[in-house]
Formats: sequence, structure tokens, C-alpha cells
Amino acid sequence: MAKEIFVNLPVKDLKRTMEFFSKLGFNYNPKFTDENAACMLIGENIYAMLLDEKFFMNFTKKPVSDAKSSTEAIICISVNSRDEVDTMVNTAKTNGGNEYAEPQDHGWMYYRSFEDPDGHQWEIMFGDESLMPQK
Repeated sequence: MAKEIFVNLPVKDLKRTMEFFSKLGFNYNPKFTDENAACMLIGENIYAMLLDEKFFMNFTKKPVSDAKSSTEAIICISVNSRDEVDTMVNTAKTNGGNEYAEPQDHGWMYYRSFEDPDGHQWEIMFGDESLMPQK
């Protein structure tokens, strides 16, 4: 089993992206943060490496997708309550993010979606498995 997960995302303006996610309550590991990259702490052993687009190109031979015109991935983060879902997405919208889909409420699971300033898609969800319908 893996010990950690690092999701690497290309960004056009690292400082702007760091400010955006800081307003959503995320912090950075200073050991892995410099002018080319920021290691955003998402959860225990879960990180997003926000990489300046030019620096990102050092790790791939393929062209970088424009996340504003195509979807390369959807990153989903679970939180502890419906209120946390709403707070995070509303904060994203206030600070330059875009809510790209209607909220989804399945009774036991609730989630909302936003795009960050670079167009990467994020879902913030809360689920209570004790309320999950039995099969």
C-alpha cells in the first residue's frame, strides 16, 4: 500500500494559486515550497504539488492540458460536515473560483464542485455511511 499521495498540478501563477488555497484554509510544507512549487497539505499523507507550468514540464514529455478548456482530473476532498462543504465552496467562489455544477444531495452524501483559478476541478464532499441505503 502507498504511504502518501501527491497530486501534481500545473499552475500559471503560483503565488496567486497559493493565495487562493490559503483562503480556503490550506497550508503549505515549507520544505517543499519555493518559487517553482508549493506542497499544499490536504490531509494526513495527502498533498497537492502546485507546480509552475514551466517547472511542471520537466516531469512530462506531453503537452500540458489547459484545465479551463478540458478536464484532466477531478480532485475530491472529504470534509467533516455539510457546513464545511458549503463554507469551502463559497470561499472559493468569493476568491476567484467558479462553481461549475449544481450541489448534489443524496441524503447520506452531499457535495459541491468548483474550479480553481487555473481551471482544475475540485469536489468537496461530506458523507455519512450510516445513512447509506442498504443494498
